This record gives sequence, structure tokens and C-alpha cells, in this order.
Amino acid sequence: MNGIRIAPSILAWDLGDLERAVEISVSGGADQIHLDVIDGHFAPNITFGPGTVKALRRRTDLKFDTHLMIDNPGAYVGKFLDAGSDLLTFHAEVLDGPGFDELYRAVKAKGKEAGLAVKPETEVPRWAVDRLDKVSALVVMTVSPGFSGQTMDMSVMPKIQRAKEMISDGGFGTDIEIDGGVEPENVREVVRRGGNVLVAGAGVYGKDDPVSAISVLRNKAEEARRGQ
Repeated sequence: MNGIRIAPSILAWDLGDLERAVEISVSGGADQIHLDVIDGHFAPNITFGPGTVKALRRRTDLKFDTHLMIDNPGAYVGKFLDAGSDLLTFHAEVLDGPGFDELYRAVKAKGKEAGLAVKPETEVPRWAVDRLDKVSALVVMTVSPGFSGQTMDMSVMPKIQRAKEMISDGGFGTDIEIDGGVEPENVREVVRRGGNVLVAGAGVYGKDDPVSAISVLRNKAEEARRGQ
């Protein structure tokens, strides 16, 4: 069983002061930092690119979990790897099996990890199930991609459960990463269903004490894991 990890999403912080967002994650004991890259086509927003990732890379050694919500990941995979991303997550909606294989080879050539994400309405496709041995993180989105601060769509919970069973039945070591609306009030249900990597934007950076908010999420997740 993979351990609980907290991944604050810096998109929820002031984009003019992302260095402080990184400092908060480090001070709070986060396990990794979630970087939402949106191109304005795959989802209705534009965030930041490889240059921002490279600049932030100099501020911490924490794992950079870069979520590419973009239509053409193949054109940018090398740039984000060179910028310092450790885990690059691609969306199943813009790929097929051979397309993923090509991206995976590029990621592995740099000694990094590949993830695969699905929107709330998307089931994990058959080609992805067949490649879970190559996927470090299966990212189940619990909000529509594009903007921070949305409320978690609880109707996605059964899909998290199915993902857990799929990974367990296959004997894979894949993390189940939950992205969207993670808050102290819903962490128990998320973990009970099988999520172990918790991406929190407003759930960390929207709190009065964002440093302590990381510990609050972790403690609630660990309690849920122990069945308390």
C-alpha cells in the first residue's frame, strides 16, 4: 500500500509570488509540489510554462509533479523535463496507446516518472489499463480542469474505488492521485476510496495558515488510512 503524500498546488497561490508558494510547501512538510500547466485549449485557462518550472526548481529539491493539461504534450515533454519536472502527467483524453508509449520513452530516457490523468467524466481507457505498469501516478480529477478553488465532485468517488481495485488486481505500484477540491472535510472519503496522493490548492493556500494546513490534511488522511 502506497503511503499518503500531500502535493500542494501552487496555482491556488498568488502567481506573482510563486517562490513563497514553494516556501510554504517546504515549511509545511509537503511531499511534492503540484504544477498545473494549462494551455488555453485543453482547458479554459493559461497558467505557466517551462520557464516558471525552471525558475522554481532552483528553490527546492521537492519532487515536482507537473500536470500537463495541454492538447499537444509531445511538443513540450522535453522542455518540462529539462526544466526540472520529476513526474510528468499527461491526459488520457488527448492520447492513445502508441502516443503514450512515445511520451513514456522520452520520460524514462531522462530517468523521470510518467503519470496519466483523466477528467471527472472520463473512465480510464483500456489502453491505459494495459500500461499501468508504466504509470507512476494515475491522476483522477475531481473537478473540471482549468481553475483552482472548485468544489470536489463527489460523484467521482466510485471511479477512485474502481481505480484502486484495478491497480490492486494487477499488482501495480501506481499511486492514485486525487486532484481537485481536496479539503479536510472530504479527505476521509477520498482516502477510504483509495486515493493516496492528495493535490490541494485552496485546501492549503486558501487557509489562514497554509503551512499548518498541510499537516491538517496529512493527519486526517492518516487517520482515514488507519480506519479511525
